[in-house]
Amino acid sequence: MTKNKRERRTFTTEFKHQMVQLYQNGKPGKDIIKEYRLTPSSLDRWINQNHTSGSFKEKDNKTAEQLELEALRKQNKTNSFLWKMTF
Repeated sequence: MTKNKRERRTFTTEFKHQMVQLYQNGKPGKDIIKEYRLTPSSLDRWINQNHTSGSFKEKDNKTAEQLELEALRKQNKTNSFLWKMTF
C-alpha cells in the first residue's frame, strides 16, 4: 500500500502575515486551517513567531539558549582545529 504524499508547499511572508492577521481579528484557528489547508503546527508556529519577533525567518526566532549553543559549537570547532595544529 502506498500513501499519496503531499508535495511540500512554501508560503510567502505576506501569506503568513495574512493568516496571522485573520487569527488576530478573531477567526478561529481551525477555520483558517481548514479553509487554507494548513497544518495546525504551521499556523501555531506563524502566530508564535509573529508574536515573538515579528519575523518568520528561523534565524530571527532562535532562543538565547539556541544562539549560545551555536556559538559554543563554533568556538569548540575552532579550538579543536587549533589544538590539532599544535601537534
